[in-house]
This record gives sequence, C-alpha cells and structure tokens, in this order.
Amino acid sequence: MISLRTKDDVTEAASRRLLDRAPDPRSLAAMGEAQIARLIFPAGFYRTKARHLRQTAALLLERHGGRVPESMEQLLELPGVGRKTANLVRNLGYGLPGICVDTHVHRIANRLGWVRTNTPAQTERALEKVLPRRYWIPVNELLVGFGQRVCTPLSPRCSACPISGLCPRRGVGRSR
Repeated sequence: MISLRTKDDVTEAASRRLLDRAPDPRSLAAMGEAQIARLIFPAGFYRTKARHLRQTAALLLERHGGRVPESMEQLLELPGVGRKTANLVRNLGYGLPGICVDTHVHRIANRLGWVRTNTPAQTERALEKVLPRRYWIPVNELLVGFGQRVCTPLSPRCSACPISGLCPRRGVGRSR
C-alpha cells in the first residue's frame, strides 16, 4: 500500500520504519494515524495511506483473524487496496496467478501493441487474453524495471532498447 505513487527507495525505507514499530496488524491498529504518517513520510499521500493502513489492520483482525486474505474479493474490500495491490499480494503472498498492472505495465503493453486499452483495469483484462498464464506473475517485475530505465513515460530510450526493432512505439512522440 505504501508503494503506490512512491519511488522504490522511499517505499523501502518507509516500510522498514513502519515494520520496525508495528510488525503485525495488532500493533499497527493500535497506533495513531499521525504516528503511522510520520513513519511512512515522505511516501506519496502518506496521510491517506496512514489512515488506510490503520483501517486495514483493524479489518484484518476483525474479519480475517489477523491474516491477509487471499481472495481477490476480500482484498478489494480493504481500504486503499486496488486490483494491482490485490494481484501483487496474491502473486507474492500466495503464488496465485494474476497480472499486476501499474503505470509501467499499462504503458509498455500498449506501446508494444500487445493491447489497445485506456486504463490499467482494461489492460489487465486484455493481457489475460493474450499473455500465457505462466507469464502473469513475472510480467510486472520485468516491465516495471524496463519502464523505469528504458521505456520511460515521456522520452523513452529507444536507442538503448533491445527490442526497438520489434516495437511499434504506439503513443511515443519523441525518444532518445
């Protein structure tokens, strides 16, 4: 939940600070929102995330015996959890197939011509139809790193791209 719209290094440091103070749902639910917010700052939307983290911890205790559920439906009922986060939990926590579509996966899947979609939710559904199931879990990690370093949003490094000859570059105005 902390990682949404937050750089990886900031997420890692914020998560470490929070988990050092609240390693389980019970201790997290007992903390005040302001204290959680201080611990996860400077993560983006840290006040909203603090509220969601505290509410989620309480719901995990109340509804799920303190454990993170594995069903998509139950995960989506948690505050601040969308399809990407729910899929990530299911992938990494339970080894269940699902496609985590963030901004990088959405952008690159469209640029490559794998899909023609307008939203990450549409991209997830479209990729499920064209991407073999064995790639559903690893595609996020592969494309996120690629999107951060090569196929960037505004000016992709097409000259350094190992698949530039195969890429239709849909939506690319200028590149390096």
